[in-house]
Amino acid sequence: MKLAAKFVCLVLALCLKYVTPLDNGVARMPPMGWLAWERFRCVTDCKTFPDDCISEKLFKDMADRMAADGWRDVGYQYINIDDCWMARERDDQGRLYADPERFPSGIQGLANYIHSKGLKLGIYEDYGSLTCGGYPGSQGHEATDAQTFAEWGVDMLKFDGCYSNDSSKAIGYPLMSAALNKTGRPIVYSCSWPAYEGGLPPKVNYTELGEICNLWRNYGDIQDSWDSIIDIIEWWAVNQDVLVSAAGPGRWNDPDMLIVGDYSLSIGQCQAQFGMWAILAAPLFMSNDLRHLEKEKMAILQNQGIIAVSQDKLGVQGKRYVKKNGIQAWSRPLSEGHFAVAILSTRTDGTPTEVTFTLNELNIKQATSYALYDLFEMKTVGKFLNKDLIVTYVNPNGIKMFRASPVSMEIIEEFDVWLNL
Repeated sequence: MKLAAKFVCLVLALCLKYVTPLDNGVARMPPMGWLAWERFRCVTDCKTFPDDCISEKLFKDMADRMAADGWRDVGYQYINIDDCWMARERDDQGRLYADPERFPSGIQGLANYIHSKGLKLGIYEDYGSLTCGGYPGSQGHEATDAQTFAEWGVDMLKFDGCYSNDSSKAIGYPLMSAALNKTGRPIVYSCSWPAYEGGLPPKVNYTELGEICNLWRNYGDIQDSWDSIIDIIEWWAVNQDVLVSAAGPGRWNDPDMLIVGDYSLSIGQCQAQFGMWAILAAPLFMSNDLRHLEKEKMAILQNQGIIAVSQDKLGVQGKRYVKKNGIQAWSRPLSEGHFAVAILSTRTDGTPTEVTFTLNELNIKQATSYALYDLFEMKTVGKFLNKDLIVTYVNPNGIKMFRASPVSMEIIEEFDVWLNL
């Protein structure tokens, strides 16, 4: 074995010895919040775009909306900064600091403001020599940066991988995990590592990754389009046997941000992304403008029935069981014998499609019969044996979502209470 390879293996082994993110008490359910990147990217010209640039004002505005408009109350906790927040150089002590014009209170001041709203602050860095946007990376500064983030009161770190290579990532991601743990502050650790390695074994070892990170990006960046969403869902389905076993409380596959409320999606497509991300046990990070969000889209993102699926304590990721003629059928096991069901259409006929299925087909057969509740229409559908043929209609590029509950639990009359309606 070459000396460099031996060094990589030694450092990785030493890092893993002291890293226990699954015991750090955070992200026991998929985290929920707001993230700047997809909607606001790397806009730093605050003179031309005072309301949309990456600045203290933007994140305070979003925190205000999260607290005032019910987001915090239904489970959204994090306000996450992405790239382009920092100055172009480190200070004389080698520490990062925020661009002073765009963040006059500094990150600690912003963290204090966000915490005062009952919310948490997430921040972005990159393992490489530079961030993707060309700002200072963490390579060689892992311990200093982790301590800086902890002193500022940061609650989550998104750690990217631009300007680094395969061998350096294998050192850097565990090093940052160990450094974050050493601070003593509970900081959710979001890794982009597998996305740079194709997301699959043998290049990605999900057992080791689950010992290093709380969540990780598996695939390419989401874009503001329905095609991008379907591409991500298809990749998750094709590789579900690998991905499902990797996920669980404290360690989550991350298909990237929710684009509900941006420019491209219909209402049905918004429902489809939100519902499918819940089936996938995915982190729910909106990337939109909460100051100008339509009521219909707000209602989708605050749907407590869908959120309950996402945040189910069992933490099992769902699977696809049927794909035929533009229709997909998915199910996800939930706690106490419940299941979530998603019937997804990628058809473009122009009229709703009649879909028939049985619970048996979706591996829902632990009980004799189940009560189905429509999570978007918020109404009871009926009681069904596992072998009964269930008929529903799904709109083009749309979704139907159900919660299936064992009838023996006599929960069918209690759905409204359960949803606090």
